[in-house]
Amino acid sequence: MLNLPFPVRDANAARGADNLGDLPEWDLSDLYTGEDAPELARDLDWLEGECAAFAADYEGNLGDLDAAGLLTCVERNEKISAIAGRIMSFAGLRYYQLTTDADRAKFMSDMQEKITIFTTPLVFFTLELNRLEDDHLAALLDQNADLARYAPVFRRIRAMKPYQLSDELEKFLHDLGVVGDAWERLFDETIAGLTFTVDGEELNIEGTLNLLTEQDRAKREAASRELARVFGENIKTFARVHNTQSKEKEIVDRWRGMPTAQTGRHLSNDVEPEVVEALREAVVAAYPKLSHRYYELKRKWLGLDKMQVWDRNAPLPMEDTSVVNWAQAEKTVMDAYAAFDPRMGELAAPFFSKGWIDAAVKPGKAPGAFSHPTVTDVHPYVMLNYLGKPRDVMTLAHELGHGVHQVLAADQGEMLSSTPLTLAETASVFGEMLTFRKMLDVAESPEQRKILLAGKVEDMINTVIRQIAFYDFECKLHAARREGELTPDDINALWMSVQAESLGPAFEYMDGYETFWAYIPHFVHSPFYVYAYAFGDGLVNALYSVYAAGAEGFEEKYFDMLKAGGSKHHKELLAPFGLDASDPKFWDKGLSMISEMIDELEAMEG
Repeated sequence: MLNLPFPVRDANAARGADNLGDLPEWDLSDLYTGEDAPELARDLDWLEGECAAFAADYEGNLGDLDAAGLLTCVERNEKISAIAGRIMSFAGLRYYQLTTDADRAKFMSDMQEKITIFTTPLVFFTLELNRLEDDHLAALLDQNADLARYAPVFRRIRAMKPYQLSDELEKFLHDLGVVGDAWERLFDETIAGLTFTVDGEELNIEGTLNLLTEQDRAKREAASRELARVFGENIKTFARVHNTQSKEKEIVDRWRGMPTAQTGRHLSNDVEPEVVEALREAVVAAYPKLSHRYYELKRKWLGLDKMQVWDRNAPLPMEDTSVVNWAQAEKTVMDAYAAFDPRMGELAAPFFSKGWIDAAVKPGKAPGAFSHPTVTDVHPYVMLNYLGKPRDVMTLAHELGHGVHQVLAADQGEMLSSTPLTLAETASVFGEMLTFRKMLDVAESPEQRKILLAGKVEDMINTVIRQIAFYDFECKLHAARREGELTPDDINALWMSVQAESLGPAFEYMDGYETFWAYIPHFVHSPFYVYAYAFGDGLVNALYSVYAAGAEGFEEKYFDMLKAGGSKHHKELLAPFGLDASDPKFWDKGLSMISEMIDELEAMEG
C-alpha cells in the first residue's frame, strides 16, 4: 500500500506489455493524492482527536446510554473505522505496488503504528458492549430501528464474549499487534525480494510460478527445481516466521480460552465449526472421485507413466498457448457479466476505465491477485499479475466479482458491508462460473470444449481440494507447534503428509517439493483463511445449479444477497434459493458438479 508518481517496469514487464496491450494501473488519488497530501494530514489529526474524544465521552458509560445515545456512539465508531480504513488502504495499496521500496514500507509501517496508538483507547468499546445484559441490549434495539440495523454487528461482537480478557490485557494485545505485523512484513519482503534464474533469465516469484503452466515440460521442471532451490536456501527464515506466528497465536488463544486454533477464524467467518467440518469431510471423502480420477486422466493425456509436481498445472498437449491480450480479456469477462444481467456489466465497467485495476507484472510488486474494498465511500481496487494466460482471464473474472460484490455491499456502511470470508468468495467464484459457461457455449469444437472443461476442473480442484489440503496442513502445523518448536524438516513432513493424500497415486514428488509450503501467504497473514475458498466454491456450485435449473427471479435474489454484505448470516442468505450449508448433502451437491465434468471428460475418451 504505497505511492509512486510514475509507472515502474523492467524490460521484461515492458516486453510483456507489448503483447498484452495497454495494461491499466491504479489511480490511488481517490484515496489520497500522495503521502504528503494535506487531506491525509487532516485525517490523521482528526483521527487522533476523535479517538481521544470518543474514549472520553463513552468509556465506562456504555451501559447508561439510551437507544439514541448508543446509536450516536456506534455511528461515531463507524466514522473512525472509515477514516482509519482509508489511510491504511492508501498506505497498503502503495506498498503492494512496490514492496521492495523502503520508503513505501516505512510509510505503511508509520501509518500502522500511528493508527494503533490512536485507536488503543477504543478497545473498551467492544469490551463494554459485551458486558451489556442481553435483555438490556434487546430492549434498546426494539426502541430504535436505526440502531436495530446494527444487530448483526452486535451479534458477531458478542460471539467473542466467552473469550474476552480484562480491559488492560485487551489493550496490551491491541498494542502488541504491530509486532505480529512486522513478522508478516518480513515474510512479504523476503518473498518479494527472492530472485530465481531459469534458463539464464532472472525472475521474481510470480514470473517463476507462471512457468509451471508452460507447455514446455523441461521449462516447468527447471522452474520447479529453481523454486525448490531458492525456498531451500531461505527455509530457516520461513520456518522462523511460521514458528513465531503460530506460537503467538497459541499464546493468545490459550489466554482467551479458545478450544481450538481454528475457533477464532470460525467466529470471524460467522460460521459454525460443524459446518466447516462437514465441508472438510465431504471434500476429503471426494478426493478419489475428483482429484485422483482427474489426475489419472491428465497423466494419460500427457503420455506419462507418473506425473511430477511440475505437471500438475501443465497445459494439455492440444491446448492453445496463444496469449490473451488485455482487450480480449476485458471483453470476455464483461460479455459474460452483462449476459447474466446488464446491471452486472454496468457495475464492472468503471474498474476498467477509472484506474481501479493494476494489472501488469512489475518488479517488486506483490504476487497474486486481490480486490481490496478500501472504504465504503470510495471504491474497491483490484490487483492482478496479468500475463495473458486463460487462467489469468479467470482470475480477472474472479477479482472483478469481488469488486462488484464490494460495490453493492457498500451501501450497508462501514460496519455492515464486510462479508465473512465464507461468503466473500460467492460473487468472485460465481463471476468465474459465468465467464467459464460463456466460453463453453461458444466453444468451436469438441477439443476446445475438452480444454475448457479440463481447465475448469483443474481450477475447481485447486480451489476445493488443494485449499482443504492446505487447511489440513495448517491444522497439523498449529497442533504440532503447541507441542514445541518446529524445525524446517518438521514442517516439510507435515506438508508432504497432506499432498499425496489429496493429489493421489498419479504423482511422484521431486526432492525439494517438501518446502513449497513456504510461499503461501495465507498461512502467515490469515491462518485458516483457506477453507473459505472451498466453502465459496461449493456454495457457488450449489447456487449455480439453482440458476441453471431456471429458478424464477434468481437474478434479483442474487443481487439482494450481494447487497446484504455482512448484514445476514449464511442461513438467511441462502434460504431464498432453497439452500442450507448446514445440511451435509449441500456440499455433495457442489462436489457433484465437479464430478459430472470429469464424467464428461472421461466420456470424451471413448
